[in-house]
Amino acid sequence: MAMDLSFLELPERGATKESLPGLALNLGSESCGPFMACPGSDPKTFNEDAFSNPAAPTSLKFAHGTTTLGFVFDHGVVIAVDSRSTQGNYIASQSVKKVIEINPYLLGTMAGGAADCAFWERNLGRQARLHELANKKRISVAAASKLLFNTLYSYRGYGLSVGTMIAGWDHTGPALYYCDSDGTRLKGNLFSVGSGSTYAYGVLDTNFRKDMTPEEACELGRRAIYHATHRDAYSGGTINVYLVQEDGWKKISADDSCDLHYERYLPERLGTAVVEVD
Repeated sequence: MAMDLSFLELPERGATKESLPGLALNLGSESCGPFMACPGSDPKTFNEDAFSNPAAPTSLKFAHGTTTLGFVFDHGVVIAVDSRSTQGNYIASQSVKKVIEINPYLLGTMAGGAADCAFWERNLGRQARLHELANKKRISVAAASKLLFNTLYSYRGYGLSVGTMIAGWDHTGPALYYCDSDGTRLKGNLFSVGSGSTYAYGVLDTNFRKDMTPEEACELGRRAIYHATHRDAYSGGTINVYLVQEDGWKKISADDSCDLHYERYLPERLGTAVVEVD
C-alpha cells in the first residue's frame, strides 16, 4: 500500500485561508501571493505540526554519536575529540574534523549535527574577528561563548542540534565554556560531550589533576577518548588532541584509535609487547 504524502504538497498559487481548511497558514493577507508560507502557524513548531498529521510518516529521529572532551589544568586547556560521523547505525565518515579553529587562541568542538556546529562556530569566528577590529583587542573566551550562546538561544526550538565547548586563553588565563542548542551556557574546568562521554568521564574523574604537566594532560585526554571509542560504537576513527596555552593553540597529535588499541594500550594492560608477524 502506497504511503499518502499529500499533506506535504504545496497549495496552489493564490490560495486563500478559506480554500485550505486543513492548514493554518501564517499569512499577512488573504492571498498567498507569489510566495508560499510554510504550512504551520509558527516556524518553531513546523516539524511537530507536520508530523502530527495522521497521514504523516513517523517523525525523524536523529541519532548522534561522538565523543569530545576538554579540561582546564595549571598549564592551559586540553581538547580531545574522535573523528567518527554516524547516521544512525551507518558510519558516514571516519575523518570528520570535530575541532573548529575559531582563531589562533580559540577552539570549538562539534557534537550534535555536523552542519549546525560547523556553520555557527565558523560564524563565531567572523564575529570574533569583527570584535577584534572594532575594539583593537582579542575577544575573551567568555565573550566568544556568550556570542555563540546568544545565537543558539535565538534559534532555540528551531531544530538545531549543537553541543559545543569553547576553549581558549585570554587576559584571565585558560577558560572553558559549554554551550548547546537548548540554551545552556556553563563555565567549568572539565566537560565531555557526546554519546561516549560517560566512558570518557570515567577516565577523567579517576585520573584528572590540576598540577599535571602538559604531556600528562595530553595523554589523559587521548586515553579518555580512546576508552570511549573502544566502548561506544558511535565513536571512533582518529583521536585528535589539542593544547591551548598562552601563545595560542597547538595540535599535539592525531592517532588512529585502532592503532592505539592494538599497539599501545592493549599490550600495556596485558603486560606484553607487540609481536610483528611477517
